[in-house]
Amino acid sequence: MRTTRKWVVGVTAAATLALVAITAVANAGTNAGTSSNAAAGSSAQLAAAAPAPPAGFTLTWSDEFNGASGTGVNTGTWKYDTGPGSSFGTGEIETMTNSTANVFQDGAGHLVLRALHSGSDPRAGWTSGRIETQAATFGADAGDVVRMESSIQQPNVTTANGAGYWPAFWMLGSTLRTGTTWPTSGEVDILEDINGRSSVFGTLHCGTNPGGPCNESTGLGSGERACAGCQTGYHTYAVEIDRSKSPEEIRWYLDGANYFTLPATRVDATTWNNAVHHPFFIIYDLAMGGGFPDAFGGGPNANTISGAQMNIDWVAVYNKKGGTTTPPGTNIAQGKPTTASSSENAGTAAGNATDGNAGTRWSSAFSDPQWLQVDLGQSYNLTSVNLNWEAAYAKAFQVQTSADGTNWTSIYSTTSGTGGNQTLNVSGSGRYVRVYGTQRATAYGYSLYEFGLTGTPGGGTGGGTLLSQGHPTTASSTENAGTAAANATDGNTGTRWSSAFSDPQWLRVDLGATHAISKVNLNWEAAYAKAFQVQTSNDGSTWTTIYSTTTGTGGNQTLNVTGSGRYVRVNGTQRATAYGYSLFEFQVYGS
Repeated sequence: MRTTRKWVVGVTAAATLALVAITAVANAGTNAGTSSNAAAGSSAQLAAAAPAPPAGFTLTWSDEFNGASGTGVNTGTWKYDTGPGSSFGTGEIETMTNSTANVFQDGAGHLVLRALHSGSDPRAGWTSGRIETQAATFGADAGDVVRMESSIQQPNVTTANGAGYWPAFWMLGSTLRTGTTWPTSGEVDILEDINGRSSVFGTLHCGTNPGGPCNESTGLGSGERACAGCQTGYHTYAVEIDRSKSPEEIRWYLDGANYFTLPATRVDATTWNNAVHHPFFIIYDLAMGGGFPDAFGGGPNANTISGAQMNIDWVAVYNKKGGTTTPPGTNIAQGKPTTASSSENAGTAAGNATDGNAGTRWSSAFSDPQWLQVDLGQSYNLTSVNLNWEAAYAKAFQVQTSADGTNWTSIYSTTSGTGGNQTLNVSGSGRYVRVYGTQRATAYGYSLYEFGLTGTPGGGTGGGTLLSQGHPTTASSTENAGTAAANATDGNTGTRWSSAFSDPQWLRVDLGATHAISKVNLNWEAAYAKAFQVQTSNDGSTWTTIYSTTTGTGGNQTLNVTGSGRYVRVNGTQRATAYGYSLFEFQVYGS
């Protein structure tokens, strides 16, 4: 999202009643180019009940909007945010009211937020609705998971007649109501779409504004994702905050499919804790105009229809005590084949370190170097490593990954190991992972009670060695000094490259010698490429395309490719947003 959705206290209900007359006029008739309410979007289909909790979860709270036709919301559960959109800090142009012309239950189990227009100026005379829960108690305790989910039909408009429409289902940190400022308090956008684009955006806002660790006021997000049929039918939008994992993470879902995951390691611990480690309150609103729609063409305009509506079938909050919701679990090393350079004796075999039992251990011979290696069976994108050391620990060691068990890449290194129970946040991929000790802290060997890993499948069964990290990287342009080309190959997902706001743009890495290329990973920021090519070259002048698309999805893309070259570049030819191209990481793998 390119603008903030800053929460402010709404004006009083009494002040809002003055707007009802405007809304009534808008209901009675619309300007040229508008359609009837039925054509703009109807909630008449049979309402569904909130579904049973997902496996392992229990239902904490839900609302199925079963009020009588034409009634407002239950103000014991919800409260209206009223007043001009200009007060929300987003550039919106509507006025939010508590009128049942804008916010009402339809008598068939749906809540409706309707945007209405009066007058001849498409940039003035709009009213709409925004509500939030009275309760600010929805969240996950340490070690638990919370899921917020809703069934919604987006306004039934198109890019031809829907410019300016901005529906949203989101939540804000409870600490905002007690004095913590935005975005420090945290904002999680579960659904946003703009201008009738049949898409969805998921975003976390945190840290400080502008800039800061969360790149405000853009935030850290999925970028635009296709949402076919979301204007014409009901779909489910959900987010899970998972505090049972290490690192913790937030996951976004469309119709049950996880389309974006944000690990806590993307920001510093203080920023994450301030944004996530508290309850939230839930918000629905249907804005008109503002910075976000403007970034994708702007609106409303003379063709924008009045009367389109956001229909909500149900909303539910589910909680789960402990455990992650996504297989294969938090420790992908447990039970996998494990070998070592040596074992002290038969009772301290390598497999003891991956058996899930902290009462057993692996112990090596009393010499340097020594290693312990696990075969995960396929390539994984790794997020953390847990080393539960016995008293005989490593003072100097590396964590290394490999596609073939022979060629190794270090993803963590230290010469001042402390022993104990260490959890290391890492970024790397491979089928084989090992801890490689080069200096013992005692006269004995190396000894681990447990060697644990977390991550997600990725890159097929191989992928090769990471070749690009730390190599000379250049680009066609940079947005500013803080978004230099080298940020995309520094191994740090907290930094990024960002280009000028024009097409085409490219980012190039010099591998130093010709290599066979087998995989490219593109970790996009919200400003991603809709159309781009991955290209190789031996001289940096003549290029061969080894991957091409015109339907880029953004997010974290892993591309299995075949090619060779000393130079590898991503060549963007069509931006997905009005901004440039931006990559947290550009990783090239091969041999």
